[in-house]
Amino acid sequence: MGPILALTIMLETGDLGRFATVGDYTSYCRCVRATHTSNGKKKAHNNGKNGNPDLAWAFVEAVHHALRTCPQAKSFYDKKRAKRNGALATKALAAKWSKAAYYMMKRQEVFEVTRGFG
Repeated sequence: MGPILALTIMLETGDLGRFATVGDYTSYCRCVRATHTSNGKKKAHNNGKNGNPDLAWAFVEAVHHALRTCPQAKSFYDKKRAKRNGALATKALAAKWSKAAYYMMKRQEVFEVTRGFG
């Protein structure tokens, strides 16, 4: 990922203190489905547009770059795509990248591919 995309993610995220968990951040980035269920019944179906669309775009762009440069990411994507479809595989990898970005910003650490794809 380049400096422009990294800065976009960092600036669009803002203060990490407003996210209690990594799941909250991933949801804000629109990298997971926004469904609410209770007792197996679907509730509140109009929340698919919650979150930050710019972060969603940025992480999808990061996935497209990673597919060209990172063999571990390509392998993960290919396995997901074989089971479902390309869009779902892209979002699954974007969710992984968003979690990695959250921990990198929170802990002030450098990204390590082996931690993400262990």
